[in-house]
Amino acid sequence: MTTMTDPFREIFLAGVGALAIGAEKSKEIVDQLVAKGQITVEQGKDIASDLHSQAKESTAQVRDDVIQAYLSTLTKEERDAFAARVAEMAADADADQQLNKEEAAEVKIAIK
Repeated sequence: MTTMTDPFREIFLAGVGALAIGAEKSKEIVDQLVAKGQITVEQGKDIASDLHSQAKESTAQVRDDVIQAYLSTLTKEERDAFAARVAEMAADADADQQLNKEEAAEVKIAIK
């Protein structure tokens, strides 16, 4: 069944896919330049780090644009429900992270 969010999902996935392909190709080029001695390993690491940062920023922008477009299709009540669901998901993620930290601390204590 096609829903209203399917086109937004497809746009988001296409954007992420394009970024992933671009990042992969960029990494290949950097690796080739390092192998040929045209840049140093350190320069390659710096370039890779810059590319990673740019990809992360671009992905965040695509995500934000898709969410904004999706929100514009919703009524106020639907936006409020969506916001409540996202807040619930964020709280769940916070709880999961806290649990992971506590488990890691217990493992660290048990190892000592």
